Amino acid sequence: MNVKYINPFLSSSIRVIEAMMQVKPSVGQVALLSVDSRGDSLLLRIGICGQFQGDVVFNFPHQVALRIGSALMGGYPVSELDDMCCSAIAELGNMISGNASTMLYNEGIQVDITPPDIVSDHSFYARKKAITIPLDLSDIGNFNIHMFAPGL
Repeated sequence: MNVKYINPFLSSSIRVIEAMMQVKPSVGQVALLSVDSRGDSLLLRIGICGQFQGDVVFNFPHQVALRIGSALMGGYPVSELDDMCCSAIAELGNMISGNASTMLYNEGIQVDITPPDIVSDHSFYARKKAITIPLDLSDIGNFNIHMFAPGL
């Protein structure tokens, strides 16, 4: 996968998380890895279509998803991944992907995104190879952004 497709998601993730959660994420080593999808993770999928096609899957460990949901809801305590928490996390993924698609458009790459979708069947992505962007949100925890495209 060309770095010109990866960098907008990386930049957008940092900007959106800083703006929405007041946390500066640190980025780990971007690599082609098999997806480790534990049953307790929340997977959020956003499809990419146009000149670049594939899926972006945000992989949040359960406790990290709860902390992110709480941060996105102004610190409101969150103890379960209910509809409100999942909606807040889906909107975070939507904002990151929408911002990245705008960056791609500004580089002359026409893309569109699908609405965010919480993945209930983790087996579809289990052990598939993806470009993986690890993000560390300090006290909140770590999560991965997986980019799937044909040919990986």
